[in-house]
Amino acid sequence: MILVTGGAGFIGSHVVEQLLADGHEVRVVDRLHPGAHDGIPDGLDPRAEWVWADVADPVVAARAVRGVDAVCHQAAMVGLGVDFGDAPSYARDNDLATATLLAALHDQAFAGRLVVASSMVVYGEGAYTCERHGLVRPLPRTRAALDAGSWEPSCPSCGRDLTPVAVTESVPPDPRNVYAATKLHQEHLCFAYGREHEASVVALRYHNVYGPRMPSDTPYAGVASIFRSALEAGRAPQVFEDGGQLRDFVHVSDVARANVLALTAEIPRSRSYNVASGERHSVLEMAHAIAAAYPDALAPAIVPRYRLGDVRHVFGAVDAARSDLGFEPRVPFTDGMRAFSTAPLRRTSAT
Repeated sequence: MILVTGGAGFIGSHVVEQLLADGHEVRVVDRLHPGAHDGIPDGLDPRAEWVWADVADPVVAARAVRGVDAVCHQAAMVGLGVDFGDAPSYARDNDLATATLLAALHDQAFAGRLVVASSMVVYGEGAYTCERHGLVRPLPRTRAALDAGSWEPSCPSCGRDLTPVAVTESVPPDPRNVYAATKLHQEHLCFAYGREHEASVVALRYHNVYGPRMPSDTPYAGVASIFRSALEAGRAPQVFEDGGQLRDFVHVSDVARANVLALTAEIPRSRSYNVASGERHSVLEMAHAIAAAYPDALAPAIVPRYRLGDVRHVFGAVDAARSDLGFEPRVPFTDGMRAFSTAPLRRTSAT
C-alpha cells in the first residue's frame, strides 16, 4: 500500500493515476485546501482509498500510515502567495503537517521509501558564472535595484554581469521567501527521519510544473495557470520585470512519472533530485506560447513590476535523476504548452 498525501491535488492526482495504472494499492489523504479545490474533484478512480481529512491532525495521520509500505508526501501549500501574512499558513500546511506525518510514521516504526515533494525555490537564485570568479551565488536583489528596473543580479565580488547556468543538487540551498523556507524545512525533517529510522528518503525538487488540473486564477497557482486564466477572461497576461526570467517548465505527466520512479527505483542513498525538462525558456516566451492558442487574445503585456521574493533565473540539471532514477523528460515545451492552452483547469473556492 502506498500512501499519497495531497493525492487529489494538481500533481498528486497525476501521481495516483500512474500508481494505479501500474497496479499499486493506493490510499489518498487530502484536506481539499480551498486554494486548490472547490469541493471534491470529479472523476476520482474508485480503486484508490480516498480519505478527506487533514494530515496535520495526529489522529488522521496515525490512521493514514497504518499498513503502508511507502509514502509519497505531496500535501503542501504552494506558490509565492499574497504576502508575508501567509507565513503561518505555509508553516502549518508544510512544516507542521510534515512533522505530524513523520511522528505517525515513527510510531509505526516505518522504514520504507519516503518521497517528499520539494521545489526548486529552495535554491533561491539559480547558478551563475562570472568570467573572473567562476561559479558564484549572487546576493538577493535589493528593492532599490528592482525599483530602478535593474533586474539582473551581478557578481558579489566584482559587480560584473553573470551568465546563468543549470543548477545542480550540489548547490547549497538559499531560500528567499516564506514558501521556499518551508519547502526546505520539509526536506530537512524528512531526511532527519530517514537517518533516525534507516528509511530511504527522496526529495524531488520540482521546477515550474504545468499541465491539466492546475488551479485556476489564484495567487497560489503557478504562473502558467495565471497567464492562462487571464487569456480566458479576455485580459492580457501581465509579465513582470522584462519577461526575461529563465525557468524550466516541466509537464505534470513527467513529474508524476518521476514520483513513481522515486517510489520504486533502487537508489544509492537518500538524496534530493531536480525534476525538470532540461530546457530553459523565458517567462515571456511561455506567455506567448500559451497566447498562441487564442487567436483573438490580447498580447502578453510587460509591466515593470516585481515580487520581492522572486528570483531572476533558475533552471535545473536533471543528470542525477536520469542516472539514479531512470528519469527521462518526455514532453517538449512547445507540445506541452499547446496542449495546456486548452487543458481543463480546476476551480478553487476563491474563483
